Amino acid sequence: MTMTTTDERTALDAAVRAAAEHAEEADRTGRLDGAAVAAVAATTLPRHFVPARWGGAESTFRELTGAVVRLGEACASTAWCAAMFAYTGRFAAHLPDGGQRDLWDGTPGALLVPGLVPAGSAEETEGGYLLRGRWRYVSGVEFADWALIAGPAPGGVEPRFFAVPRADFAFEPTWDAVGMRATGSHTLTVDGVFVPAHRTVPFKEVMGGLNHTSQAPQHNVPLPAVGGLTCISALIGAARGALAAATRTAAAKRAAAPPSAAPRSGGPPPAGDAAALDIAASAARIEAAELLIGEVVSALDAGAGRPRAFENANRASYAASLLVEAVNALMKSAGTAAQDRGDPLQRCWRDVTVGCSHAALRPERAASGFVDALAERT
Repeated sequence: MTMTTTDERTALDAAVRAAAEHAEEADRTGRLDGAAVAAVAATTLPRHFVPARWGGAESTFRELTGAVVRLGEACASTAWCAAMFAYTGRFAAHLPDGGQRDLWDGTPGALLVPGLVPAGSAEETEGGYLLRGRWRYVSGVEFADWALIAGPAPGGVEPRFFAVPRADFAFEPTWDAVGMRATGSHTLTVDGVFVPAHRTVPFKEVMGGLNHTSQAPQHNVPLPAVGGLTCISALIGAARGALAAATRTAAAKRAAAPPSAAPRSGGPPPAGDAAALDIAASAARIEAAELLIGEVVSALDAGAGRPRAFENANRASYAASLLVEAVNALMKSAGTAAQDRGDPLQRCWRDVTVGCSHAALRPERAASGFVDALAERT
């Protein structure tokens, strides 16, 4: 299934408008506006990877990437949370049928958020587990209907993912970063909650792309093969937003420049030309990042993610480095004007810089495995 109907396109357009309308406020307050979250919830994004039998879209990586990029142009934090809602549905599709029924029977658009790093403790008990602990950096947690969190920390029982409803978890407001300020990546807390066995799945099955309930390609991709794609789509959008803002600033400066600012024959180029060079190079870097991510998406949708896990991760991390270079150059091109707190360029610059520091986009995480895989093919 794909996001191609008129109603679906209209819903995404409305979400983009809501994200743009509230972007500056979200950055200032550090919290997404409820209207923007509601607009995202009204799209197919939360049920993008939900199995069709529960009313989900069961759609492609390419469809999702395009939608999140569009949102990211309007507001990177909104797009980031939308991506988390969507991708957590892919993880939850590994749960047993009973767990999937709890999440999605009648509510295929439930908002799910992930805690991917094993933490806390889990004690086996009759029919399930007693779960407690703290999970950091759970983006979108304050708006979530369910959390899918990994535990326990090393040394306990075999790590598993646990699906926990909103009534059974709380959060501590610990996220106050200089960029991606409204992702609400706070600390999720669970205090001795019972999780039935049917709402759990072994950690290694999600990581390894082993699914016992679905044969759909998107439900059988190892997590490392997806890796940075979960994060970078929103950041491509933010970099596009930075490019648009810098271009507007440059055009305004050119329009305001007196005729005497034109270069004399044989003289040095005007400052505006230096800005144009920065903008042109940044546009090429962003395009190159998009092409790299397009290769990742094509491999995943073709079912070739498993043998290309390290290649995908390497491409995503390098794409992230290109985006950082691009927004740095765009800030340089705009000069002092872009430093104003209300200027969208500086917001996009902060968002891309912080977002690209995410562990999933760190090049050292992919490099060794990529070189080993490359050596095997040569």
